Amino acid sequence: MKAYIFPGQGAQFSGMGKDLYDSSAEAKKYFEQADDILGFSISKIMFSGTDEELKQTKVTQPAIFIHSVVSALINDSFKPDMVAGHSLGEFSALVANGILSFEDGLKLVSKRASAMQKACELQESTMAAVLGLPDEKVEEICSLVDDIVVPANYNCPGQLVISGSLKGVEIACEKMKEAGAKRALILPVGGAFHSPLMEPAREELATAIQETKFGSPTCAVYQNVDASGHSDINEIKSNLVAQLTAPVKWTQSVQAMIADGATTFVECGPGKVLQGLVRKINAEAETMSI
Repeated sequence: MKAYIFPGQGAQFSGMGKDLYDSSAEAKKYFEQADDILGFSISKIMFSGTDEELKQTKVTQPAIFIHSVVSALINDSFKPDMVAGHSLGEFSALVANGILSFEDGLKLVSKRASAMQKACELQESTMAAVLGLPDEKVEEICSLVDDIVVPANYNCPGQLVISGSLKGVEIACEKMKEAGAKRALILPVGGAFHSPLMEPAREELATAIQETKFGSPTCAVYQNVDASGHSDINEIKSNLVAQLTAPVKWTQSVQAMIADGATTFVECGPGKVLQGLVRKINAEAETMSI
């Protein structure tokens, strides 16, 4: 069985999607539609923008979404048995399995990006990658810090990203190193994604999701919040809202898909980050790009 997986923020690069645009009339239509929906030429920034321009949250999230979704939808062999996305990638997965239209998915991603940006500006906050400690130890250390700091991304065994206030993350990083972490590295991100500090964004996104039409899925989507496969629309909506302040359970999602029969993981979108994580989670899993 094939699981199609979709990357999140951080996978962007200058020139992304240009090959799709040049080689496919269908892809070209999607990029032109995206420019119209967003009200600015995101395709121009994707194809020839600087790294700094691509790092703007209002650009990064829609750009990765567009690249991921278009690469899947124009591919004749795209027939998923199950789908999943890492953080932002969950929206790409929902378009790919027929729950959201391309237009509605892009509008939600754009709304999510702006809501997260606004939440980031309310308090100085950040994220950090912790390498070489068991998940349980990272969870324990976070729970002992007085300031806000929580596990945010369970990427693979031995790699967990934490998120919270700048002070909370800095204190936690020192404690992680003292506990034997190989690295505890502050990440160059705009704020504390997947933490309680995203609550204002969660409320804003919840309203937008309730106003959006959701269709019937062609296959189950394995969601970040509980690492389980879902086909019920109300459950999917609820999990999508909760995702902003809850951790991304990627390790657990991949394990669940394998337990449910997935043997091949196909990454749709820029980069190969998720393929690397899948192989670290299960060395026997086959991985490829679309």
